Amino acid sequence: MAKDVTGKEFSKGSVDLQIITSNNGKIREFKEILRESPYVPVQNNVSYPEIQASSLEDVVDFGLTWLQERISSPFVIDDSGVFIDHFNGFPGTYTRYIYDTIGLKGVLRQMEGVDDRECTFRCVLGLLTESGEKQKFVGECSGTLINELRGEGGFGYDPIFIPDGFDKTFAELASEEKNSISHRGKAMRKLIDFLLQ
Repeated sequence: MAKDVTGKEFSKGSVDLQIITSNNGKIREFKEILRESPYVPVQNNVSYPEIQASSLEDVVDFGLTWLQERISSPFVIDDSGVFIDHFNGFPGTYTRYIYDTIGLKGVLRQMEGVDDRECTFRCVLGLLTESGEKQKFVGECSGTLINELRGEGGFGYDPIFIPDGFDKTFAELASEEKNSISHRGKAMRKLIDFLLQ
């Protein structure tokens, strides 16, 4: 018997698990975290409308329902955001929009002169099972936004985020170290626990 990343045993053999994303960085993280499990992440680039909602859970619920009629299950979707204390949780559900429009340098300009740089990365994974059941798995990682870009790894906001207890940004950490503490890594391990039940 082999063991997955949670320490549970499973029989050899693999099960394809569709990951709905066009983000290659997310796929790399899924492959690394699921590497020792029986699940093989398969990227599906199908796009779906992301509604503007007040919570990541609402965005994921809408995406699961919309995709349910269009692709076969099981599949996983993901919505993540950075919630900055100084801005009362903004950008939150608008994280990707802010990244695409003003970029990290724009975010840092908005933070100039701000002492309170604490924030939380949050990830909600949505799973539609083969039976049509919807499940959500949440992971969080708190830390601070620094005032410069550091590191070559990761993606998104990783070069400006230092997780609590570390002196390196997500972009400077080795992928295994990042995945062990990141919001997405925590949500993925909850997903794996559910899948292996």
